[in-house]
Amino acid sequence: MTISVFGLGYVGVVTAACFARLGYNIIGVDVSDTKVSLINEGSTPIVEEDTPEMIREAVLQGRLRATMDSFQAVEEADVLFVCVGTPSNPNGSLDNQYVSKVTEQIGQALRSRARPCTVVFRSTMLPGTMRNLILPLLEKHAGRPAGEGYEVLFHPEFLRESSAVWDFFNPPKIVVGELREASSATLLGLYPQSIEAPRIVCPIEVAEMVKYCDNMFHAVKVTFANEVGIFCRSQGINSQEVMNIFCQDRKLNISDKYLKPGFAFGGSCLPKDLRAFLYASRAMELRTPFIAGILESNDEQISRVFNHLLRLHTRNVGFYGLSFKPGTDDLRESPLVTLAEHLLGKGITLRIYDDKVRMSQLIGGNRAYINERLPHLANQLVDTVEDLESCDVVILGHPMDEKSVRERFLDKGTKVVDLNPRKLPIRHAAYHNIAS
Repeated sequence: MTISVFGLGYVGVVTAACFARLGYNIIGVDVSDTKVSLINEGSTPIVEEDTPEMIREAVLQGRLRATMDSFQAVEEADVLFVCVGTPSNPNGSLDNQYVSKVTEQIGQALRSRARPCTVVFRSTMLPGTMRNLILPLLEKHAGRPAGEGYEVLFHPEFLRESSAVWDFFNPPKIVVGELREASSATLLGLYPQSIEAPRIVCPIEVAEMVKYCDNMFHAVKVTFANEVGIFCRSQGINSQEVMNIFCQDRKLNISDKYLKPGFAFGGSCLPKDLRAFLYASRAMELRTPFIAGILESNDEQISRVFNHLLRLHTRNVGFYGLSFKPGTDDLRESPLVTLAEHLLGKGITLRIYDDKVRMSQLIGGNRAYINERLPHLANQLVDTVEDLESCDVVILGHPMDEKSVRERFLDKGTKVVDLNPRKLPIRHAAYHNIAS
């Protein structure tokens, strides 16, 4: 098996060196004669742990060579990896000129190639770039569509500089975005079973977005920890000890909990504690802009759903669920209460069903909160789910199974706006899944 790697920067060199270590024949391709010469001399053009030894060994054993001839690299290889850079433009957009140029070159070489091959893109690109830019370019210059003699995949890398080789052999996941079902088999087959990691095949746009999720979340974690540290230092608190304890919670803090796109957060704790933290920060003249933006972002989620409902031009809306989460009658800071308040302000009639909410049982702060925000809630509450079936639109504030959604609402012509994470959105013209 021969693999060609286009682009001999950090990702390309590590990809080439590691696949050579696995026993494949590698052809490195770059427009820089300096990089090509260094590889052919058994040296590395990058500073990365373990790569000097791996490059030298692969060249001495005849498993790695480099060239500036892209046509030769396409003709001789079974799998082509595109690892060229996608740097930022001054306005923040991605500069796709390098990946576009390589795509054109590969397409032109594929035009005269008879043997099948797999073209794998590793360059980080925004979702939609593969389908809307790269694929049309490749097909235009190849003179035939993907699937006819070649397959096209997106294979994001999760390699950290200074530990990239270790990351290659110990990946958190192996993700492949494909255009055609089962077209990822050749690529996945390159990785031996000794590399233990989930092998995930998904639509090509999902694979593009996963890379961005990883990088953005890493940035979020660094920024969150730094802003916590700013606050702690001002109070003489050991921030390292705080975060060490925080990270020991693997059930909620370091987990997949709260990481499902859906509706806004609420309840008696999260909004209150965020406001208290921000008040204290301002009192000490500390700037914590990331944490300060959380409540604003949360309010934006409510506004987005509210505006979506207005575009449906309904005058009669049903709520399935009103408390801030299922299984409780706590209405304090519930985003559904805020949404209901906004709708009432537009003169929209509401019917609200929540099996845990009974006006006669609301007491204390919970009762005081709802009396202030929705003083006429008793007039909107209904006793059964069936009472919502006459509404023009029903908001699923709490989860409901697909069969019930269809039978109660969609099959009867009622539009449904679902605010809950749902792995597979319901396919129906009247179904609106906000979470997906």
